Amino acid sequence: MTEYWPLIAVFAAAYLLGSVPFGLILTKLAGLGDIRAVGSGNIGATNVLRTGHKGLAALTLIFDVAKGIAAVLIAKWFGGLHGYAILCSLIAGGGAVIGHVFPVWLKFAGGKGVATTFGVILALTPATGAVTGAVWLFMLLVFRTSSLAAIAAAIVAPLFAFGYAGQSVGTLTSALALLVIVKHAANIRRLLNGTEPKIGK
Repeated sequence: MTEYWPLIAVFAAAYLLGSVPFGLILTKLAGLGDIRAVGSGNIGATNVLRTGHKGLAALTLIFDVAKGIAAVLIAKWFGGLHGYAILCSLIAGGGAVIGHVFPVWLKFAGGKGVATTFGVILALTPATGAVTGAVWLFMLLVFRTSSLAAIAAAIVAPLFAFGYAGQSVGTLTSALALLVIVKHAANIRRLLNGTEPKIGK
């Protein structure tokens, strides 16, 4: 087991970092109460936006992306000291997203992982991150539907990850994209029914 301790430590640290609920923390600090009692009950930036505070929503988005980036980059540095740079970065990426979606502090009921997944992808393969971000932004601006933009980006990300970064990163990206899509199951039903709310409504 001693030879695997760096990998276990990386996953645990990334999970704890990913599980920090910035949306909940920021809204409480702003005196807005529990974000889980607002709108969809989600702790992510889209639901924070429903409070009417665009600045807090932007900060939530930035921090959720940043924790994905930080987890991968720190793990890559740490793993390099032990000869596991790539493996540690992959483990950290998965751990950060799992932490965000299933945070121990919130009884494992967290966000949908979109922003943190984007941060992980951006850190692992910047080219894929750029394409994924562009797809997300385009869909958001055209259709003004957060869930549709997230799902479209999640579908595109693995295709480019395999091309730009190889099998290991592509496989992780596929797993994270699948998790994001599964977490949007209710949104998908509303999209099909034409009842999914648009940004600003």
